[in-house]
Amino acid sequence: MLTWCLFALSVVVIFLLGLKIFSLKKNMDRVSSEFARLLTEETNGLITVDTRNPEIRKLARELNEELKTLKEQRRNYQNGDRELKEAVTNISHDLRTPLTAISGYLELLEEEEKSETVEQYLSFISGRTEAMKQLTEELFRYTVVLSAGPPELSEIDLREVLEASLLSFYGALTERKITPEIHLPKEPVLRKGNREALSRVFGNILSNVLKYSDGDLKVELKENGELTFSNHARDLDEVQVGKLFDRFFTVETARGSTGLGLSIARTLMEQMGGKIVVGYEDGVLKIRLNVNE
Repeated sequence: MLTWCLFALSVVVIFLLGLKIFSLKKNMDRVSSEFARLLTEETNGLITVDTRNPEIRKLARELNEELKTLKEQRRNYQNGDRELKEAVTNISHDLRTPLTAISGYLELLEEEEKSETVEQYLSFISGRTEAMKQLTEELFRYTVVLSAGPPELSEIDLREVLEASLLSFYGALTERKITPEIHLPKEPVLRKGNREALSRVFGNILSNVLKYSDGDLKVELKENGELTFSNHARDLDEVQVGKLFDRFFTVETARGSTGLGLSIARTLMEQMGGKIVVGYEDGVLKIRLNVNE
């Protein structure tokens, strides 16, 4: 009889322990899922538990404190990032007027009689002014791209947009004695994208070709929407190529580079749901794009 009582008691204890373990697991799963959800959502909500277990309640309190800290840091970062973008936009806009005035006065000075030394100094000033104008414009465009958010997408023909971009750069490529080798499908390549954004992407990549190409350019668009720009670039190395998409990164040999063109291109591609990657092998720089279906 005593044996049966001990057995029954053991069963009850095991059952109660099982219930407690089940309850603990359930509450832990809930705390875990709530924490994961609150990390990603823009909300001031906190983890709530419906158990009296002191350890679970303590864990929830500590996680809530961490959530408050993380959310505060996120707000500070977002506010600071927004203020920085606004400041850069305003500075870029304010610089346009004096730079335009300086360019105007330089043009007037070109018409005046001057010595060879003055001519040389004016040439230096004019070059620096144009570089400043270009940097200011790129800064303005960059902050606009970041602030505007994803562009509106529609079905477009990649081949048509690419042809238009290549045509607009024909004069600049010819001046650099670059004859593009172009491979395009016979049929339209339809993808979801934004015509203006893609034109900006193609234009920035072609501007990069003008800076770094040794005199060649190969452009290949496939039926699946994969597009590759490749050219020999002996002045680059693998480390420099890995930084080409970094903001403000420039190579000393780059002609009039601001270090923002490819960064803008990457941002626009990501906003459209596409990808852009760069590679360097055997002295050949390759920029590959994939546009969403």
